[in-house]
Amino acid sequence: MSQPTVLEGRIWVLTGKGGALIEDIDTDQIFHNAHLHITEVSEMGPHALGNLGGWKHFAAEARDGDLIFAGRNFGAGSSRQQAVDCFLALGIRLIAAPSFGAIYFRNAVNSGLPVLDIPDLAELAREGKLKTGDSVRIDLLSGEGRSLTRGSDFWLHPMSGVQHDIWLAGGLFAYARPGAGG
Repeated sequence: MSQPTVLEGRIWVLTGKGGALIEDIDTDQIFHNAHLHITEVSEMGPHALGNLGGWKHFAAEARDGDLIFAGRNFGAGSSRQQAVDCFLALGIRLIAAPSFGAIYFRNAVNSGLPVLDIPDLAELAREGKLKTGDSVRIDLLSGEGRSLTRGSDFWLHPMSGVQHDIWLAGGLFAYARPGAGG
């Protein structure tokens, strides 16, 4: 599977009251346990962020190709795979945060969803340099980011070589197939 290494898209900056980034968003806030009976990934999208205060509208307004920017420790909590799959179902192309829950990060990488650390996101959001609705361009290999809306640059930790290879393959299972490079 061939994928571009530069992504462009509209961003969602997950902020709460006062405009501060929401931190410690756990997997139950991302995909509530009331929906765990849903087994088809394609049906999980409408429930994304449905248990996160102030963000119940997200799934209805998200578009294929959107990117999510969130506070530190995104995806804390359980190993709930649906918390990754719901974003894949919506066509979310990347999640950026200052840090991730370890299990969430691994699940996302294994599923082929790019997750990148953006250490200065709280400052960028506070200063109004990145806002929901902005259009951005991100180079997954160099970590260079640019707000096309505001004309400002930012930096993310780039994908590791293995993360990039898994993403290019379309996920860990595809990467591990004989002849796929894994």
